[in-house]
Amino acid sequence: MISWFSSTASVRFGQELAVFLLSEFSGSVPKRNAKFSAKAEKALVRADQRVREFRVRERMNFYKRAKLANAFLWKLKDGGCSEEYANELTEWLTMRL
Repeated sequence: MISWFSSTASVRFGQELAVFLLSEFSGSVPKRNAKFSAKAEKALVRADQRVREFRVRERMNFYKRAKLANAFLWKLKDGGCSEEYANELTEWLTMRL
């Protein structure tokens, strides 16, 4: 029962994934141009692979998914990502969990 609430690995992964995406975007403000879109698409493909690997390693429940998504969202916001784009990325992540 206690392991159901153990979300340390989920929170850590959410933060690491956000740092990975922020580094891939190179601190640039998300723009709706072709160059940024291509770069973002490649980064999201690599991030999707990381999410798949994490799901294989870690047994996820509703609580852990929520903690992971929250950690991801706040790390993006703290990293300078706009609120709108951070919400978009968090929705993307939630659909893959």
